[in-house]
Amino acid sequence: MATLDADATLRAELYDRRMREMDRGDAKFYATLARDAEGPALELACGTGRIYLDALAEGCHVDGFDRSAEMLSFLRERAAERGLEPSVWQADMTDFAVAREYELAYCPFNAMQHLLTIEEQLDTLRNVYDALAPGGRFVFDVFVPSFELIAETYGEWRAEPVEFRGESREFRTRTRIADEVEQEFTVENELYDSDEKRVVTESHRLKMLPKREVELLARASPFEEWSVQGGFESDAAIEDGDPVQVWTLRKGE
Repeated sequence: MATLDADATLRAELYDRRMREMDRGDAKFYATLARDAEGPALELACGTGRIYLDALAEGCHVDGFDRSAEMLSFLRERAAERGLEPSVWQADMTDFAVAREYELAYCPFNAMQHLLTIEEQLDTLRNVYDALAPGGRFVFDVFVPSFELIAETYGEWRAEPVEFRGESREFRTRTRIADEVEQEFTVENELYDSDEKRVVTESHRLKMLPKREVELLARASPFEEWSVQGGFESDAAIEDGDPVQVWTLRKGE
């Protein structure tokens, strides 16, 4: 069993607390895909189980993995509270193997954007391809970079009150460009107690993934077919103004 880090456990608890309040429309979308799949499904970067546990509760045959032992610990706690028995393990998207074939693999909530290099991106796509049965699908979402949003909000701290461990706290977050050439950005999160003492701090570096770049990755991957839609509510082709790209890559029969 992995040894849990106290600071990482606190960050995972805060993440779990905030994710349970989020409604992007993606949980129902991915749970429906898993339910309708003709075989088992695999969730990459399942985190504390915001999506995974809903799919499991609907009776889906779904496995999952995440690179954070602390995140998985919270997932198992939430599963126990709901009387569910998860099948999850610790692994990295860029280096994983599975013991069976899946009809569906999915990677929600911009997690593919944590892959910063072409090598990491293609390694992940190859691993997913190998994990899928013939005709299987890989579905994931990434956001559409918005120049207006970047110009108006990046670089500025935003604060909001949150309830955490039974106390009122202040949560602060800032997104800023880290590398213009590589189109990378950082998301910084901080949590302060009532005495203005910082109790949680974390920073994540991610990669912008505009549509054409994702298509080039798909073309360089082993997948034979790919398509993209503009959000979770409709299967219509993506168009200008859509905030989310939902990609489907399909393995040949």
